[in-house]
Amino acid sequence: MEEENKKEIEEEIVEEVKKEIEEELTREEIIEKETIKQRLEIWKPKTEIGKLVKEGKIKNIDEILGKYVILEPEIVDSLLDLKSDLLAIGQSKGKFGGGKRKIWKQTQKKTAEGNVPTFSCMAVVGDENGHVGIGYGKAKETLPAREKAIRNAKLNIIKIKRGCGSFDCNCSEPHSIPFKVKGKCSGVDVILIPAPQGTGLVAGDEAKKILKLAGLKDIYSRSFGQTRSTINFVKAYIKALEKLKDETK
Repeated sequence: MEEENKKEIEEEIVEEVKKEIEEELTREEIIEKETIKQRLEIWKPKTEIGKLVKEGKIKNIDEILGKYVILEPEIVDSLLDLKSDLLAIGQSKGKFGGGKRKIWKQTQKKTAEGNVPTFSCMAVVGDENGHVGIGYGKAKETLPAREKAIRNAKLNIIKIKRGCGSFDCNCSEPHSIPFKVKGKCSGVDVILIPAPQGTGLVAGDEAKKILKLAGLKDIYSRSFGQTRSTINFVKAYIKALEKLKDETK
């Protein structure tokens, strides 16, 4: 009886913690949306495309992608409802607790005044409907590095072609990719293969973040080489998805 009571108490505690985490995430999303709205209200576009978007003459981002270079992140914010996530590119320090992945990559520079630390991170943004982008940011503090990474991810956004290219699935829903694609970055090779419905994302944790925000639900993947270098690993996935982008032009 005592063991059953302990299990029940533990389950209640776990559920309470999950609810608190979900509430915190929803609060962060609400705050981000409010800040984006405030920025868009204050935004004074400097490029011709930005002026057309601000005036409402361009209402679809597909009219811009592949034709013009996006130089203002507000263009993407006003045309898409994006979600963002950070990729674990760093590694924690410590003799016994070290080796764990974390989102911040810390480096140091030797100067006459002493060690100057810098923080860098990589962000991914997407609308879960075929638009995705990654960006890298570096600064002396964590929050500016995060903002830079998200800004660069919005400027590097692409549109991919989705479909159902698996031989085991005859549906016409865009839950996977239409054909097999390959991507390479430095010493990392990646292959993305269409999968039938219900398979899920058969990929690494960081790759799942990219595929999910791109709107892909079922994919087989294979990776070769130095896959522990997360930056090259992520870039290989984006280069594979860019081949789907080229087919849409």
